[in-house]
Amino acid sequence: MTEITVAALQLAFSNDIDANIAKVSAHVREAAARGAQVVLPPELFEGEYFCRVEDEGLFANAKPTAEHKAVLAMQALAAELKIHIPTSFFEADGPHHYNSLAMIGPDGRIAGVYRKSHIPDGPGYEEKFYFRPGNTGFKVWNGPDKATLGVGVCWDQWYPETARAMMLMGADILFYPTAIGSEPHDESLDTARLWRRAMVGHAVSNVVPVVAANRVGTEHGQTFYGTSFITNERGDILAELDREEEGVITATLDLALAKRHRAAFGFFRDRRPDLYGRLTQDI
Repeated sequence: MTEITVAALQLAFSNDIDANIAKVSAHVREAAARGAQVVLPPELFEGEYFCRVEDEGLFANAKPTAEHKAVLAMQALAAELKIHIPTSFFEADGPHHYNSLAMIGPDGRIAGVYRKSHIPDGPGYEEKFYFRPGNTGFKVWNGPDKATLGVGVCWDQWYPETARAMMLMGADILFYPTAIGSEPHDESLDTARLWRRAMVGHAVSNVVPVVAANRVGTEHGQTFYGTSFITNERGDILAELDREEEGVITATLDLALAKRHRAAFGFFRDRRPDLYGRLTQDI
């Protein structure tokens, strides 16, 4: 088979982890019923987006991968439905804390954990207080029908290096779970269109489908703008949601056709790594 069906979830969340897991689970089931083989929930769906403030008490919510409620619930669901669920969660690893993602396969097992590489810090998004920069490097995983899945987390999605690294590792589809919305320091700044353009740019410059899942709703004055979407390898929007609605979007992607288009464009043929040394110099 050359086709794969993927889904993105767009939801609003509360501080009740059990209610959030139940909501995500219901929408995962809907996506699976619509044929989705990989279902992407938003970033940190275990609760409200807590990084808007610096509160040391919130570190207590972080759990090891093997003990985290959201991860355990998605493992059971993935095994039942025989699907892949990339699951974002707040990870505790000894004295360290990470914004992490467990890639859960259709057997319910965790194929691996990716720890978010790029950690933002600014009004309303004070993640550096909570998260250590990821130490896993970028990752890709085996998906359905021999597809290779690449996943970056939220702030990673703004970096062309993230997308290109996953492509060089063999990714056939790029996934980005997200929590992004209003900017408390500037009410006139609406990044929704920039957010989408950045990832559509990754689709076009890497000739690869992209799946992005954001949250919606207002949490303590911070409004998340949704607009989750799925593109094909041309950057054409195949499915999308608006700024307020909760729901599921799905799309069926022809990976063999995308591979042909990727080869024809020559972006990887014409790369000049010998000229890119400056990109890795921290000066």
